[in-house]
Amino acid sequence: MQVKANGIDIEVETFGDKANPTIIFVMGFGAQLTGWPVEMMEGLVDRGFHVVRFDNRDVGLSQKFPELGQPNAGDVMAKMVAGETPDVPYTLTDMAADAVGVLDALGIDKAHIVGGSMGGMIVQLAAAGWPERFHSMTSVFSTTGNQELPPSTDEALAALLSRPENEERDTVVAHQMKVRKVIGSPGYPTPEDEARRRAEETFDRSYYPEGTTRQYAAIIADGDRRERIKSISCPVLVLHGVGDPLVRVEGGRDTAANIPGARLVEIEGWGHDLPVQLVPQLVDEIAAHCSAAGSKAAAAE
Repeated sequence: MQVKANGIDIEVETFGDKANPTIIFVMGFGAQLTGWPVEMMEGLVDRGFHVVRFDNRDVGLSQKFPELGQPNAGDVMAKMVAGETPDVPYTLTDMAADAVGVLDALGIDKAHIVGGSMGGMIVQLAAAGWPERFHSMTSVFSTTGNQELPPSTDEALAALLSRPENEERDTVVAHQMKVRKVIGSPGYPTPEDEARRRAEETFDRSYYPEGTTRQYAAIIADGDRRERIKSISCPVLVLHGVGDPLVRVEGGRDTAANIPGARLVEIEGWGHDLPVQLVPQLVDEIAAHCSAAGSKAAAAE
């Protein structure tokens, strides 16, 4: 369904009974809401939660912003290095406000929030900027913007930022399968037929590569979040794969180290994807974290 959130049109899907505690999921760079496995959503519904996932701005079925143009990532980075404030189409804080706007549109006062990769950056800003709206936060294979951390492997970064040779369906699908293979979980590989099915469904739902340029500029322009996330007061869980080649495990460690009381869970063999084999463990971790945070909040009232 479409809702008006933070003044823009956002595509939203919900699972479960709205009377139950809500968990809202924020997806990563260039990825659609379908990147969160249905099995994960349904697993959390089975644990007694109401679950929300949505397309970020400029991706999927949410509002696109072609009128804002195509920023040059190199220029944005150069201004950041020079200590200047780059002019970008929108910021990660704007995207955090979108998540809060989705809750407003759904009539939800307070929720648990989970974000993966760029979505993890967004939920860090949401929890820091709107503390009254969140019972807990979970950051999944994300980082702090600390430039001293180990970077992505060359192969992983090249795969993420590369474009297919053309925009024909078969070419794009093959390219997305290659990207998944490069950044995916070494211990939990996705079978080729499943990877193809997911890539085809993603393409058929929406293919809009122009939006990723603006999202990438927002990531660069956000800079180092360490000082900002130190103010997060809700319970925080950090989930990260030891085998992640795109956002290295040190990013998760740095996130946990800079948020008071955060709990870090590292998973061997996990890369930068959400393989179905890991869904039960991820559901267990998120459900336990949200339940404990909800109990703590209720006791404090």
